[in-house]
Amino acid sequence: MSYLERLLEGVEMDWKVLGDESFFEIANSGRKPVKASERTPGKIPYYGANNIQDYVEGYTHNGEYILIAEDGTQSLENYSIQWVTGKFWANNHVHVIRGKKFINNRFVFHYLKTVNFVPFLSGGGRAKLTKGKLVELQIPIPPLEIQEEIVRILDTFTELTAELTAELTARKQQYEYYREELLSFEEGEAEYLPMGDKRLGKFIRGSGLQKKDFTESGVGCIHYGQIHTYYGTHANKTLSFVSEEFAKKARMAEYGDLIIATTSEDDEDVCKAVAWLGEEKIAISSDACFYRHNLDPKYVAYYFQTNQFQKQKMRFITGAKVRRVNADNLAKIKIPVPSLEEQQRIVSILDKFDTLTNSISEGLPKEIELRNKQYEYYRDLLLTF
Repeated sequence: MSYLERLLEGVEMDWKVLGDESFFEIANSGRKPVKASERTPGKIPYYGANNIQDYVEGYTHNGEYILIAEDGTQSLENYSIQWVTGKFWANNHVHVIRGKKFINNRFVFHYLKTVNFVPFLSGGGRAKLTKGKLVELQIPIPPLEIQEEIVRILDTFTELTAELTAELTARKQQYEYYREELLSFEEGEAEYLPMGDKRLGKFIRGSGLQKKDFTESGVGCIHYGQIHTYYGTHANKTLSFVSEEFAKKARMAEYGDLIIATTSEDDEDVCKAVAWLGEEKIAISSDACFYRHNLDPKYVAYYFQTNQFQKQKMRFITGAKVRRVNADNLAKIKIPVPSLEEQQRIVSILDKFDTLTNSISEGLPKEIELRNKQYEYYRDLLLTF
């Protein structure tokens, strides 16, 4: 027998719809969204369909509640279910729910995380969960002591994940602090040179590579959009490939080159960069360039993440909807150039932080991913009635 079977052995199981007012309370009307220009800054969280949207004075609820998005997308993973305690203000784009007698609210919250809402949704791309459909949703009601035992088990996992997430946030802040410190030099400690200085390197523009040119195998390539969405500080394998015939006409980056996305929709991400550490030459798309240099590859990649680089690039950003920095202006940005040994020492320190805070195969992100999977496994096991 499974743990749940042993837990429920000889116990009568009841099911109630959310619309049963003897067991549940639902509200989602009369709280129209307050325009940002009309909000009074405060300490009370203001909730909409997509979590906290602002902080205001005054509140509509006080206690333990479950919020379910009225508007969302037709997938279980993206559907917004939130747990809220204390005073808060909620607009009418979320259903505010809590149990009454014989109901542990945390039990209902965990159970709702297992529900496939698609059959209850109406509308197209931005689906709608009306109160008329929500009240049809059935909730299992085992005895209160069993609800509490299931909550105890599942909350153990969520608390551990919360602790790991807080640890990750602290480590990221620590990482950013040391990155700024290690890559800032006093006068005389390192020479600051324009990156286009002949003693350092040169910027080479990418060529006309588009997603339609991708093949299942062949010569590796990096499209500028992938730098924003897929790559981290460095890489030795590519996500995509082009044919050998196409590669003969393309501009190719080689080991040690820094590949830079020269366009973005926002100022923060323009010039996001990845150091190429693979042995093969790879094709680079337009709207990207690569920096061929004689510095430590990772040292340059980490420098592109610093505030001092970000401040310098700002004066070279052009464009309205699409923001860009061209290769000629990148060449004017100055970089500190300590000895190669010092560059490597800095890289060895930052590599540890990078792995701890960003690596999906090891470090805290991997640990959080594993704990989330463990929670989902036991949640589905305990809440499949």
